[in-house]
Amino acid sequence: MCSTPEIVETLDRWETSGGIWRVLSKDSDSVVFGLFTCDGGEQMSQVASPRTQELEAFLAGRLSSEGYLT
Repeated sequence: MCSTPEIVETLDRWETSGGIWRVLSKDSDSVVFGLFTCDGGEQMSQVASPRTQELEAFLAGRLSSEGYLT
């Protein structure tokens, strides 16, 4: 499981490089993300992080780098 600063950096770097990240699952303790290709068609990796205030601030209600999905 990644630390919060590490996961925020990873997600930001993935998105900046053109990839898409999506929340795969979320509970009271952790969040699991899928890292997808730029077209969103293939999951390349999966990472998890503790659910912290810093991570929630980064997500700002988003479930994907594509925006506010429900």
